[in-house]
Amino acid sequence: MDKNTRTLMSVFAIVFAMIGLAFASVPLYDLFCRVTGFGGTTQVSAAAPGIILDREVRVSFNADTSRNLPWTFRPEQRRMTVKVGQEGLIAYRAKNRTNKPTAGTAVYNVTPPKAGRYFHKTQCFCFDEQILPPGEDMTMPVVFYIDPAMADDPNMDDVKHITLSYSFFPAESKELDAALEAFYNSPNTRDQNLSPTTISN
Repeated sequence: MDKNTRTLMSVFAIVFAMIGLAFASVPLYDLFCRVTGFGGTTQVSAAAPGIILDREVRVSFNADTSRNLPWTFRPEQRRMTVKVGQEGLIAYRAKNRTNKPTAGTAVYNVTPPKAGRYFHKTQCFCFDEQILPPGEDMTMPVVFYIDPAMADDPNMDDVKHITLSYSFFPAESKELDAALEAFYNSPNTRDQNLSPTTISN
C-alpha cells in the first residue's frame, strides 16, 4: 500500500468517525445530562428513598408556553417547602384555547443547575406527549423528592431554594393525527360544517 493510498484511507476513516460522532452526540449528551444533572436536568426514580432529613428546601414552580402552542399553562401552586427526602406533590393545569385537538410536549429543568442531579421525579406529565381536545383543560401532577445525598455534597450547602420550570412546545404525532381525524369525522363537527380550513388555529 503506497503513501497516497494510506493517506486517502486515513481521510475516509476520519470522515466516517466524524459522522458517527455527530449521530451519537445527541443521545450521549442527553445521557450525560441525566446522569450528572448538567444544565439543571432532573433525575427520574421509581420511588422516594424513604429517608427524610430535617433540612428544608423551598421549591418554586414555573410555567412557560411557546407562542406557537395555543394553550394556557400554569402551576396550581407557586411554591412549597419540603424536607430533603420527602415526596412533594404539585399539579400543573393546561387548557386548549382552540376549537380543535392540539398536542404539546414539555421540556424541563431546575435552577440552580447544580441541583439537577439531586432533584428526582417519580411521576411527571413531561414523560409523554399531551393531547388536549378542543376547549378542554386537564390537571397534570408531578411527584418529586430531593435526594438526601445532597446533604453530603458541600457544593450544595448554599442551596435553600430550587425552581422547577416547564416549557410546553407544540408536538406532532400519529396520535394527534388520529385525534384530529376522529374530531373532523365526528357528527358534531360535521353538523357545524367545520373542516380543517374553517377551524381556527
